[in-house]
Amino acid sequence: MIMMDESAELSVSITQIVQRLKGTHLHSQLEKQAKECLHKPEIKLETLKDDVRRFLKASGWERKLQNAVYRELHILPPPGHPRAPPEHTKEPLAYMRKAQVNWEKRILKSLNSMCTELGIPLARKRPVPEQKELTNKWNEMGTDEPDLSKFRPVYAPKDFLEVLVGLKNPNNERSEDLTVRSHWGLIQVSLNVRDIPQMREMYPELGITYGQLGIDDHTHVPPDLFESEHIHIGKKVESEQDSAAAQQYSRQGCPTGLRAQLWSLILNTSNDPEDITHYEQLKARVIHHDLLVDNLIYKDVKLTASNDDYYFVFEDYLYQVLLCFSRDTAVLEHFNYNCATPPKSCIQSKSGSEQCAVVYPPNGVIPFHGFSMYVAPLCFLYNEPSKLYSVFREMYIRYFFRLHSISSHPSGIVSLCLQFERLLQTHLPQLFYHLREIGAQPLRIAFKWIVRAFSGYLSTDQLLLLWDRILGYDSLEIVAVLAAAVFAFRSENLMEVTSLASAEAVLADLSTLKVMPLLQIFLFATSV
Repeated sequence: MIMMDESAELSVSITQIVQRLKGTHLHSQLEKQAKECLHKPEIKLETLKDDVRRFLKASGWERKLQNAVYRELHILPPPGHPRAPPEHTKEPLAYMRKAQVNWEKRILKSLNSMCTELGIPLARKRPVPEQKELTNKWNEMGTDEPDLSKFRPVYAPKDFLEVLVGLKNPNNERSEDLTVRSHWGLIQVSLNVRDIPQMREMYPELGITYGQLGIDDHTHVPPDLFESEHIHIGKKVESEQDSAAAQQYSRQGCPTGLRAQLWSLILNTSNDPEDITHYEQLKARVIHHDLLVDNLIYKDVKLTASNDDYYFVFEDYLYQVLLCFSRDTAVLEHFNYNCATPPKSCIQSKSGSEQCAVVYPPNGVIPFHGFSMYVAPLCFLYNEPSKLYSVFREMYIRYFFRLHSISSHPSGIVSLCLQFERLLQTHLPQLFYHLREIGAQPLRIAFKWIVRAFSGYLSTDQLLLLWDRILGYDSLEIVAVLAAAVFAFRSENLMEVTSLASAEAVLADLSTLKVMPLLQIFLFATSV
């Protein structure tokens, strides 16, 4: 692929960001503030431009603009060649695009067949008494016990894994490029993933010479001293309201009392009146219309979070956030850089033609088994539904969508699976070979952890420390590293097992694991 030179690339990025920020609430607020400040005595006509800039800086608006630009830089794909079709920018590999299209068809077919079998419409307007009833019990939906026995998840992670295992690069069919080692694992495509020396460069703050929240015994810094100093810096970062500084800070972990504010700052989410209004509008859509996917959301929460010792208390919040999420057409924007395509269905009973096909569900995301676990840990941080909603939506459109769409992106699920297998093959080859020989391919065990970013498997305090680093490094790669580190930690026991069931038993309970020591030992104490 022909790439542009750096100055042209920068120019394209600036144009894109300006276009995306025009018409936003922030843009209109900046204009309003700039016009209002013209009446101030300190604004002089001869130095107008500089005076207005100084005013916007002093009043905090410049920082808000910087944070908005920083967010755009994180979600925009790098500009490709001007003549390259948009789908090439989203996903350069044709075989990945084809696999994603086929997977989407399969999911949609599953949803439509459920709709036909059960004789339930994809969407219907609720009668007024039902709307009133739902409004009254909005904060206690968990007490409802609808009959969900006929509904089944559209797919589960293991179904998705089979699709990834079947991925093949047609150009590599007869190539010498595939080494013997690559045939050991389940992922049969070749992508660039980092090895441990490269990761040490990528994650220097995880090294043993750095202080870390989540490690009790620092060799160089007494933990109490590090923690009090780190909290002091964290408060300063929060008061400065700088997204970039908050992101850098998060690499060494966020203190419990500051985490909610810092994550919100990194993600550039707010809880302004317009955010609350948006949430209330979504709530109104839930109350007015019933969707088939609502039943999938209910079923998923009942099967996962409701049975979890940490998360069952948040059942009502999960329904509220996920039902609103399914109606949020603003989520569709992420398909500008996601190689997936929003599913379309014919809502009317007349079958078929493209004219009556609409994006379904309205946000373009069909929930799968375990989807609610992306929201559950955030309930520990935010108790206001509109704020919880904003943070979850931003986490989803930055990170979580990559865990269930097929792409070659470094944080995409294919790269994470390959990364996990390569780390084990390179640094624990005997263990990998042993597990493979007894029919316990490591990825079959670890996939459920990776696809959920470990939510529901680690204790919540440890999970939040892991997610600090996802935000801090703006990458999901650390999830694959942790999966390999868990196998390394339990390797002695795993070398003794003789079946897939006994290997799964050794790795069944991760709730006592300490994330940061595991990552640190695996990345910095492994000989390379």
